[in-house]
Amino acid sequence: MSATAPVTGPEQLAAVLDAAGPGLRRMIDRAERRLEEVAASEGAALAQHTTSTLAAGGKRLRPMVVFLCAGEAESDALVGAGAAVELLHMATLVHDDVLDRAELRRGRPTVYAAAGTGAATATGDLLFSRAFAELAATGSPEAVRALSEASSALARGELMQREDAWSASVSPARYLERCELKTARLFEAACRLGALLGTPGAGGADALAAFGSGIGVAFQILDDVLDVAGPPERTGKPRGTDLLDGTVTLPLILARERDPELAALDLKPEVRTPAAAAALCDRIAATGALDDSRSEALRHVAAAKKELQRLELDKRQRTALELVADGVVDRYG
Repeated sequence: MSATAPVTGPEQLAAVLDAAGPGLRRMIDRAERRLEEVAASEGAALAQHTTSTLAAGGKRLRPMVVFLCAGEAESDALVGAGAAVELLHMATLVHDDVLDRAELRRGRPTVYAAAGTGAATATGDLLFSRAFAELAATGSPEAVRALSEASSALARGELMQREDAWSASVSPARYLERCELKTARLFEAACRLGALLGTPGAGGADALAAFGSGIGVAFQILDDVLDVAGPPERTGKPRGTDLLDGTVTLPLILARERDPELAALDLKPEVRTPAAAAALCDRIAATGALDDSRSEALRHVAAAKKELQRLELDKRQRTALELVADGVVDRYG
């Protein structure tokens, strides 16, 4: 259940950049350069793996929301915070690939596939440690605490996902709790870091963090919808990858409530090949579960956007944040 798909298409990303103004592009470029420096700083053996991991990093959504939530501020501390959030995110993906024995991520060979378990585990550990080194350099204990709490939540969410593997009794409420821990908490932390280190300050941090939590849950729901319905040439992975891993997601949970045969299906022995997973994806889609899952994601986006109403934001910042929220559920239509 890793959040692997790009957050937006090129048009949506361009709209966010246009709405936010040139400062956002400057900060994203600075963060990208900082990530490249980090990837190249640990010696050739690990640098090749960290560089390839960061190259597969998608649209840098998490640093983007750090900078958007910072208002007009531009600083080295914010660059470090944006880099830290992305490094932690990438660390979790590398470790997920080890646990899932994943061969591809966004169409590229994973570190696990290219170099084995040991190298992938070390790469993830390195990215994780460098994330906190970047954040510690900001000099903000509150910022370090926010990312630390998010990392603990990520671990709890991963353990919950492993406990739920292949289960036929996962409820929608438990699934949403897992999304909150494994995905939303890092979005929440990204928004909080931007507020703490930018112009909103601590007074705007709670509302912006709640915004991040809402879009994070929606992001994960849509990622799970895309696992069932997304075109492989866009998602970078075959349909039904989560099903093959035994990851029980909202589309499957809702489909089981409507189709007695799916409710009785034992995933582990019966869904063992990509062809079987693709066939199950078709059956899930036929129940209408994908539309209802997307509606659930839209509900979280609406709640997130409502949090922005608690704040006095300038028009550019509000519009850009709302575009990011909408883009979470507009991926690939």
